[in-house]
Amino acid sequence: MAAIYSLYIINKSGGLIYYKDYGSAGRMDTNDSLRVASLWHSMHAISQQLSPVSGCAGIELLQADTFDLHCFQSLTGTKFFVVCEPGTQHMESLLKFIYELYTDYVLKNPFYEMEMPIRCELFDINLTQAVQKDRVALLGR
Repeated sequence: MAAIYSLYIINKSGGLIYYKDYGSAGRMDTNDSLRVASLWHSMHAISQQLSPVSGCAGIELLQADTFDLHCFQSLTGTKFFVVCEPGTQHMESLLKFIYELYTDYVLKNPFYEMEMPIRCELFDINLTQAVQKDRVALLGR
């Protein structure tokens, strides 16, 4: 069973700009993935407003019986979140590495338009390598 089920990248407006499924049991169709991204964006924004702690950055981890959802928000408001097996460790470092790949291969791409869906082959290749490397590291622990 894969440790990482899926990866989502959401722009600051809440639009899904990247989705990758890594072999979860029930693969979602496009509409379902758009709904999940929109719902997460809304929950994240509401949690920032309702938090009793001032300066709260929103939900970073959502734990359920069958999955964990880890979220990283960049300074520009772009959100990266991973749905993975419950109890999977070191997802924060993986999300930060994915953000580095995003800045290196997507934002520096002269043909990429901000806030638009990501269509970058080098990003896909390096992302796949990073996730596979992380899976190997997880299996070795």
